[in-house]
Amino acid sequence: MTAILKKFEAPTDPLEMTALYVRAVNEGDVDAVLSLYTEDAVSVWDPEKPISGEEHEQTIREFMTKNPVMTAEVKESYVTGDTVLLVVDWKFDIEGEESISGTGLDVLRKCPDGRWRYAIDNPFGDNDPVQEDAAEGDSAAEG
Repeated sequence: MTAILKKFEAPTDPLEMTALYVRAVNEGDVDAVLSLYTEDAVSVWDPEKPISGEEHEQTIREFMTKNPVMTAEVKESYVTGDTVLLVVDWKFDIEGEESISGTGLDVLRKCPDGRWRYAIDNPFGDNDPVQEDAAEGDSAAEG
């Protein structure tokens, strides 16, 4: 079990976080995913309802039962002291559902153990989730 925990141990380099998170999600390791958040982390999966604590954990556990396949790419990163802002383009493919994607804003905090964890996880930044068919329709409407 120690080997499994070390495999997904929070990084000492904050720019490694996105790749580590993607790997934990794609391997279906919900405990590893949860370990990458601070205890007081806030997620904004619904812009009207930030969640934390038990609700945050339950939401992640429920989402992971869908066996999502994630891809992500860091577009921008800003580091100051013990805080990092990552701007990340991401996509989830879930069998039997439309793919969803967005540009997330992630705030990482350097913890006392010297490792970085998510303090704020806002997958949709300042926009709504994009579903593959909806995204194509929006482009045509804007053009």
